[in-house]
Amino acid sequence: MSMAPIFVVCRASTAVTDLLGTNPTRLYPFGQAPQNVAKPYAVWQVISGSPENYISGRPDTDTFALQVDVYADSGNSANAVGDAIRFATELEAHTTNYNGDSRDKETGNYRHSFDIDWIVTR
Repeated sequence: MSMAPIFVVCRASTAVTDLLGTNPTRLYPFGQAPQNVAKPYAVWQVISGSPENYISGRPDTDTFALQVDVYADSGNSANAVGDAIRFATELEAHTTNYNGDSRDKETGNYRHSFDIDWIVTR
């Protein structure tokens, strides 16, 4: 299975790396970040997807719906990272849903969430 190149695209964007760093770039797969990671950071996960099936042969593309969640110390910081990720990916993928903003009662972290749909050629 191919994979949506969100990390590669975001890592190539100075707007993203200015906010999420370069060593490491704080954009983590599977919705999991390391314990006590510096903020802001973002996580992503595949929430759905499918191959482009054909009767006459193998699929040549896969579609992925990704959920991206940004965590930060302030709403402005969370929104800035979300904007940078959307700007970096929008020429290769489509933002399809804004999932809302929230604040965790226990940690005080601000969360900004959205979905991106990606079509990936195998």
